[in-house]
Amino acid sequence: MKITERKHQFFIFEIIIFCWFFMVYGQNEIQVEKIAEGFQFLEGPVWKDNGLLFSDIPANTIYRWTPDSMVTEFLTPSGNSNGLALDLEGHLLLAQHGKRQIARLEADGSETPLATHYQDKRLNSPNDIAVKSDGSIFFTDPPYGISQDQEELGFYGIYRLSPSGSLQLLDKTLQRPNGITFSPDEKKLYVSDAEAKRIYVWDVQDDTLIVNKQQFAHMNVIEWGSGSDGMKVDSEGRLFATGPIGVWVYNPDGTPLDTIEVPGQTTNCNWGDTDGHTLYITSGSALFRIRNIYTHIPDEKNGHIKLKPFQFYGNYPNPFNPFTIISYKITRPTLVVLKVYDIIGREMEILVNEFQKAGAYKIKWKTEIFPSGVYLCKIQTVNNSPNSAQAFSETRKLILIK
Repeated sequence: MKITERKHQFFIFEIIIFCWFFMVYGQNEIQVEKIAEGFQFLEGPVWKDNGLLFSDIPANTIYRWTPDSMVTEFLTPSGNSNGLALDLEGHLLLAQHGKRQIARLEADGSETPLATHYQDKRLNSPNDIAVKSDGSIFFTDPPYGISQDQEELGFYGIYRLSPSGSLQLLDKTLQRPNGITFSPDEKKLYVSDAEAKRIYVWDVQDDTLIVNKQQFAHMNVIEWGSGSDGMKVDSEGRLFATGPIGVWVYNPDGTPLDTIEVPGQTTNCNWGDTDGHTLYITSGSALFRIRNIYTHIPDEKNGHIKLKPFQFYGNYPNPFNPFTIISYKITRPTLVVLKVYDIIGREMEILVNEFQKAGAYKIKWKTEIFPSGVYLCKIQTVNNSPNSAQAFSETRKLILIK
């Protein structure tokens, strides 16, 4: 038998083993469900009146999806709307590429322009919106959809529109400001820089200023062309950011939790359903959703919610090449063993085998000598304290593509 034939047969065998492993052990993994398709390029999902509204930018239309899988036109023309949000009264706010403005859709179907110019110069192409609890509207203004000759400002800004209608420039240092969202307590503002594939965070000062700019995350994936895009936070402060591969999930401190692969060019996300536990995702020409992404462990003594004492965040990026970062957190000193196996269970490398203090850890796995394929990363902890014999074990899939 030729060597190439053997490699081919072994690759088929790997796929079979992987499918078996997924059927047996992967039922609790995140399930990405496609719920609608056939559009041109989607953006800006927002849940309103028991349905999801979302923009199809080139189609100049806002569509509405309902839980019975009905899709209808909600607004056309939409001004080539991109990001959508709701104000405090439940009115739909639109970031309109075509009209180069932030507008509000009134109950009678008419539009009220809210922000069109800054210092008598026309805005570039408002992209995404975040509404603060005081009624102020924060939005980004990159140049997408317009030519360089149409630009009047000479920069790409982050703005605050006060409840009284005053427009304030907050920052103009990003290459392409895009997605925007607040932390649950509104003390932090996150903005993605699409071209740089980075997310930045500022402190919100006196509800009107943003200060202390810091890099929060870097989606360092060269192989994928798309950059960081729309994002939202959950009630625990975790950031769900769209970008290369799909949805990137981060802890409030910037520690990566997960990378959820979504087909297409993933552009934005938002929470929906009556309980708010479903993440709806726009990606290219299709609409997706993920139900009940993360769970917590209830504290039986006082009813409070707390995170698992050991957290295995998996790896990022995933898929990856030529290396990936594997992250985890331990809340008490313990022996940690971190190993990588191939898909049939052969041990490939021991990354950690030592007693570690409580804290968050990031381990870099270099894969120059390993072939493409599916690998399994397993973490085990053993607590030797006489007051606690808790142990932890979890396995994640790693996908190496060369």
